[in-house]
Amino acid sequence: MPQPDQLTTPVASPAASAPAPRRRLLAQFVLLLFYATGFVGLGFSDDPGFYLQFMPLTLLLTAAVLLGFDRHSPAPMFGWFALTVMLVGFFVEVAGVQTNVIFGHYSYGTTMGPKLLDVPIIIGLNWLILTYVTGGLAQRLPLPGFVRALVAALLMVGMDVCIEPVAVHFGWWTWFADVIPMQNFKAWFAVSLILQVYLNRSNVQPGRNPLVPFVYMLQLLFFFGLGWLIG
Repeated sequence: MPQPDQLTTPVASPAASAPAPRRRLLAQFVLLLFYATGFVGLGFSDDPGFYLQFMPLTLLLTAAVLLGFDRHSPAPMFGWFALTVMLVGFFVEVAGVQTNVIFGHYSYGTTMGPKLLDVPIIIGLNWLILTYVTGGLAQRLPLPGFVRALVAALLMVGMDVCIEPVAVHFGWWTWFADVIPMQNFKAWFAVSLILQVYLNRSNVQPGRNPLVPFVYMLQLLFFFGLGWLIG
């Protein structure tokens, strides 16, 4: 028999707790507009440098919109997760640039904004976005935790394969002798796997974020399409 408090306390339905479809469509439209503008500007404009200066803004917008739809991760845990991933991503890049023994011999250009220790400050945010969306996609699969981490790390490496030729072409970073070493992808996989294991051990739930598949596919098509155009 129902208890009195069960009769008087309303229970929120899944539809009521989920982000409104209209809000989600607006977020997708804004992101699509930014990426489509960047794609046309970088791929077809006579002055791609004008569009390159908006790359940090696009990363900030992507993070703000994407993470704004995270409704299932406890705030303190999510804050520590985001800070940890950004710091790990940034300082592994610092170590990579300073020593040339992690990813290979490379250096950053000036198009990604202000730098600290020869690494763009915003690069940590890029690691967070990629870790979050790939981890979110893997969380949607009925797999054991470590297998999900492996899948997510492979998705991150797949994204990096698409990013590399575009980044080199537009001077985001450069490789010694203009050769992207296999070492870069091996290191990306190793670092990504560590971050994905950490994600699985935390209580962060990107798999329940409705924007995760959209953002991953948007970025993948953006870099794959640009790579095809410049190739």
